[in-house]
Amino acid sequence: MPPELQAVDLAIHARWIAPVEPPGVVLDRHTLVVSEGRIVDLLPTIAATSRYAASETIELRSHVLIPGLVNLHTHAAMTLLRGLADDRPLMDWLQNHIWPAEMRLASPEFVHDGTLLACAEMLRGGVTCFNDMYFFPEAAARAALASGMRAALGMIAVEFRSPYASDAGDYLGKGLALRDSLRGEPRLAFCLAPHAPYSVSDATLERIAVYAGELDVPVHMHLHETAEEIRGSLEAHGVRPLARLRNFGLLGPGLIAVHLVHITQDEIAVLAEHGCHVAHCPASNLKLASGIAPISALLRQGINVGLGTDGAASNNRLDILGEMRLSALLAKGASGDATAAAAHTVLEMATLNGARALALDDRIGSLAPGKRADAAAIELSTLETSPAYDPLSQLVYAAGREHVTHVWVEGQLLVANGALTRIDTGEILAKAAAWTEKIRAGK
Repeated sequence: MPPELQAVDLAIHARWIAPVEPPGVVLDRHTLVVSEGRIVDLLPTIAATSRYAASETIELRSHVLIPGLVNLHTHAAMTLLRGLADDRPLMDWLQNHIWPAEMRLASPEFVHDGTLLACAEMLRGGVTCFNDMYFFPEAAARAALASGMRAALGMIAVEFRSPYASDAGDYLGKGLALRDSLRGEPRLAFCLAPHAPYSVSDATLERIAVYAGELDVPVHMHLHETAEEIRGSLEAHGVRPLARLRNFGLLGPGLIAVHLVHITQDEIAVLAEHGCHVAHCPASNLKLASGIAPISALLRQGINVGLGTDGAASNNRLDILGEMRLSALLAKGASGDATAAAAHTVLEMATLNGARALALDDRIGSLAPGKRADAAAIELSTLETSPAYDPLSQLVYAAGREHVTHVWVEGQLLVANGALTRIDTGEILAKAAAWTEKIRAGK
């Protein structure tokens, strides 16, 4: 008599599964088994059908199933500023266009609506977790929870007054209070988020270092983004920004350094020595003419590199699949090494590496029993993705976010056949249109 089948919530039968752990492995005709939001098993489909009875079964006959993508650096609410001040260098863009607009517009409503628009875009591109840095993080939290996504919220710190807070101490106080109030939300995490060395004082960096040690949370910060930033630090402080952070004890496994375009070999060695993480944002770096980060050198030193989009105001797209392809091509072109940033490496950067930087790799980032069932399915039998000799190569070099068909967070289907299941597309587009008219009118 055959053994009784084990009841589970969901079985996803896929043509290919790329679990990310072990690296570079692709499983042919396997099934991801999910119950109560967690991965129960990952096994050949023939074995799965004889072992499990699923309440729901999804057939993905020509797809590759991957872990949900992690956007390691963004400013989600700035999606409402997409295209507002294009084709300008970073400091002109910030000081003369973006910061004045933000001081006029920033509010809980602006942040909620912009973040929800960002969540909709990211989900449709296979992103299940994002690391945010922006004003009114409580409004971003509401949007993320409404969308069903996972988010790491920045407890932002800058020295200037804004509609959100009066000074760096006020920013940090509000961020810490928010963390205390939402610590029970399983899909939310928190980072200390001093904006950048040029916008944060020594006193604030000292406080950040103390809080980071006491709370054991990551520190998420723009660093070495432009040559101008380096020159300014040397003039104001007598040292390069990385050395300044080192003086305050901020280098370590808790640091997520964003951009790192202008960095020396000696500084790369220092980052590796301290176990720091890097958020690589290639499209934003190119669009703002900041330069090309030395990703192949960082990877050779064993530094954990994840991928971010930056905000839609400086990138125009919150598209991690696009960042994957661009990262691979730039690493090869900049290094002269065609083997740099291979497809499986770039997939790991977009999933497990981002999770590791956020200290979430025990929960997400790979498809392994015991982890949360955050996953995305990409169709590989379209005109643009056929033929598929190597699913990982096809995923990185041929597929785009338009080929994402299904997305799950903790086993809950948030994108089905390309359509959002929780977010009302018409409603969020109407809100975006209303904000556009308000911004155009200068209100």
